[in-house]
Amino acid sequence: MSKPKSNNAKTISVALTLCLVCSVLVSAVAVGLKPSQIENARLDRNKNILVAAGMYDAESDTASDVAERFKDFEVKIIDLNNGNYLDDDALKAAGIPDRNAYDASQATKNQALSEDLGDNDPAGIGRKPKYAKVYVKSDDAGQPEMVVLPIQGYGLWGTIYGFLTLESDLNTIKGISFYEHKETPGLGARIEEPEWRAQWSGIESYDENGNVATGVTKAGTPKENWVDGISGATLTSRGVSNMVQFWLGEQGYKPYLDTLREQSGQPVEGADTQAHQTKPAAQSNTELAALPPVANGKEA
Repeated sequence: MSKPKSNNAKTISVALTLCLVCSVLVSAVAVGLKPSQIENARLDRNKNILVAAGMYDAESDTASDVAERFKDFEVKIIDLNNGNYLDDDALKAAGIPDRNAYDASQATKNQALSEDLGDNDPAGIGRKPKYAKVYVKSDDAGQPEMVVLPIQGYGLWGTIYGFLTLESDLNTIKGISFYEHKETPGLGARIEEPEWRAQWSGIESYDENGNVATGVTKAGTPKENWVDGISGATLTSRGVSNMVQFWLGEQGYKPYLDTLREQSGQPVEGADTQAHQTKPAAQSNTELAALPPVANGKEA
């Protein structure tokens, strides 16, 4: 009795049909889940904004709590070069149709919305967005009660993303959070630990001359108004230091913060910080931020 002949065409046809069906199913699931993924990303971003603002309790707060508290913040887009807010007409002229949907990190991929930093790039971000999104919580008089600033910079293995919150004097750091990074678990990833982040609370951003007056020191070498680095994670600590100093500096949010101080009647140099060093004194120290950003390597 002869064996049935193999039908290669039929086999290929069945395989292609199965692949097509699987592709359709996967695509359908991806499309169906996309709204949930977008909502989860939005919720995580808002949660981290509240973490940096000291308005989130991980043990008790729910998604509803996050949504309700985030209503206290107004989303604004600023011109990083002159420090001014963009109104609706300016947003339209800049090619930003929706202030809430604007993503500064994505804007760095658009030459019209960003600028190449060249060699003047201590944070290692390559391109700086021309416009940034900030989150402002105002008091009953309409004055800034706190301002949450998105920050990013290169760590050890990739870009670190986070938020830095300043109090009403636009000088004192209220809190910091990090929501995306590729740092080494147990070492650089400790930047997420509440104990380390708590060191930033109460730190003054600027000295009496308006110069950035803080950063991250080497582990075990404390310095007034600076944060102690993470032991075994020198490169990550350096990256965070460079990132904070960049975004507090002239290339980052300083023009905006100076504008806010002028509008609220505060001196441009910020609150009284006479107890802190001037820029020349800070440069003489052996802190990490004096060093350039590093490429991939091992934690030291």
